[in-house]
Amino acid sequence: MLPSWEPLWPYRAVLAVDARNFGKLTSRAMQRVNADIPQLLAQALSTSNVSAHWERRVFGQHTGDGYVAGVEPEALPALVSCFPGALRDELANRQAERPHETPLQLRVSIHVGPLPTSGLGEPMVHTHRLLDDEALRELLARANPAITSTAVIISQRVYEDVFESGCVGGAALAGQFVPHLVKVKTFQRPAWLHIPGFDWRLADPAVFERGNGPDPAPSADGAGGGPQQPAPPGSARVSFSQRGQKNVQVDRLERLEIR
Repeated sequence: MLPSWEPLWPYRAVLAVDARNFGKLTSRAMQRVNADIPQLLAQALSTSNVSAHWERRVFGQHTGDGYVAGVEPEALPALVSCFPGALRDELANRQAERPHETPLQLRVSIHVGPLPTSGLGEPMVHTHRLLDDEALRELLARANPAITSTAVIISQRVYEDVFESGCVGGAALAGQFVPHLVKVKTFQRPAWLHIPGFDWRLADPAVFERGNGPDPAPSADGAGGGPQQPAPPGSARVSFSQRGQKNVQVDRLERLEIR
């Protein structure tokens, strides 16, 4: 008798966004933001040449202060490299049209994994854990909302799939993403933070702690490189070790500390 087994669900790229300080808005303003977010996403994804994928999205739904949906994973290079900057531009256009309103800031998380059409499953939970990360929230809290409207976090799996495949193109560089260990409730996973247009090597070490290891050598695509800035005295360091194939390769990711 042949063994029985269940087929794996299709891999989905999961995109989730969340509006900062949504709970502080008036009820009327909440309604406007709730209606604006899908339009902003659609416009930014159209600019990123992902409209066809977005039209075929699955389990798309409002989350009250945000939106979440799944698309085919082949769209990941565009979601990682083109979409963040396009969303930032759409938010800037929105603010220019409504200068009397408080600028809208959005947190974005991107993950990938097997999910049914309902969207219920561990990858969906992980996507929202990334979105709830304290460092991601703190980035927008510290920023001038008129200048920095978008903060992005992508999972380790997404980072590896996109940048190791070489499919990302020239819209984004690996060096524009900084490693960070996410800890939310019992969830603990490595991830990568990104602010469109921001060079992490310009960050003051008193604000961002990158760990005490040497930076990787400069590469042609602009990833890594540069002298290591000293960490402020007494700063905590948390490392995460991940073993690759055959338990040989070990990658160390340093937690980003927000002061």
